[in-house]
Amino acid sequence: MSLERISRRVGAITESATLAVDAKAKALKAKGEPVIGFGAGEPDFPTPSHIVEAAVAACRDPRYHHYSPAAGLPELKEAIVAKTLRDSGWKTTAAQVLVTNGGKHAVYNTFEALLNPGDEVLLPAPYWTTYPEPVAIAGGTTVVIPTDARSGFKITLEQLEAAYTPNTKALVFVSPSNPTGAVYSRAQTEAIGRWALDKGIWVITDEIYEHLVYGDHEFNSIITLVPELADRAVILNGVAKTYAMTGWRVGWMIGPPDLIKAATNLQSHSTSNVANVSQVAALAALNGDLSAVHEMRAAFDRRRKTMHQLLNTIDGFYCPEPEGAFYAFPSVEGALGRSINGRMVTTSTELAEVILDEAKVAVVPGEAFGAPGYFRFSFALGDDDLAQGVLRIADLLGRK
Repeated sequence: MSLERISRRVGAITESATLAVDAKAKALKAKGEPVIGFGAGEPDFPTPSHIVEAAVAACRDPRYHHYSPAAGLPELKEAIVAKTLRDSGWKTTAAQVLVTNGGKHAVYNTFEALLNPGDEVLLPAPYWTTYPEPVAIAGGTTVVIPTDARSGFKITLEQLEAAYTPNTKALVFVSPSNPTGAVYSRAQTEAIGRWALDKGIWVITDEIYEHLVYGDHEFNSIITLVPELADRAVILNGVAKTYAMTGWRVGWMIGPPDLIKAATNLQSHSTSNVANVSQVAALAALNGDLSAVHEMRAAFDRRRKTMHQLLNTIDGFYCPEPEGAFYAFPSVEGALGRSINGRMVTTSTELAEVILDEAKVAVVPGEAFGAPGYFRFSFALGDDDLAQGVLRIADLLGRK
């Protein structure tokens, strides 16, 4: 009997579409192609210098040359507790914190610790491309709840009620949203939390873009608005977006002690502790002020307005104004079903391929986020590249 070389669970995992687009854009640039990439979900700013200096000092300190607790350095866990109270308004304890190798690791640990085969997870779409994969690995089933530009990419209680079954274990709630930039209001957030509480299901809330909101919009933590959720809620967060530290790989999950204990046991057998130098850098970030993120947010806000205006000049595009994070998510359905330089395009994936080939601009098609007919544009890139990239697409597709 011939045995399969690759496990079915892992073999079914698809590559991260956002990382794949970013890698392709960088590879073309390395070959001398004048590619402008809108795929990367990371700030284009350097990590603040005081954080880097803390890491340099940690490299020279023998204390950090050895294993440390799998759940994280005690001083970093305490800093996460203080930061969560400051920013989310939620009072937690160090025993409820697990430091992970980036936000993705926190997502993976959460689903592995929560789900049994057959459990269902409600996932509003468009969604971050990673979410469905660890659900599947854990044996769960993702139940996608679609939204669109007309609804502001926000789910309703009626949709949640229709998607709920006796097998529903958890709801993923993300505000501000990757990939849409949508931000739920205080009232909407509380209503969704009350609904989940009434159903007795878990809420997994990703708060990593909490500081990146614009205009009159504001971040509200669902667990703070509905504190009765505490025994069935997980907060996911990290330093990547707020402090321009995507490469340092420090995230965390906060939840009930029994869940955190289970996830810590899992991590102790998978990665053990996060690199100590990165943890010290994260500690410096959390113990510092938010001046760096205020500067980044001002730049993102300026770019957000430019991108919103320019995208809506392209024939066939409709772009709602981003409310948070650093993404625009226009509908491109009006640009489909036509020939572009002799190539017929019928899907957003095909359109993205034509735009990369013809205009040398890399975007992520909506199929990666459970939303065919859309594109995700990151505006975490320089102002000149942003304008030039969108104008190249306008030149290719035409203007309204």
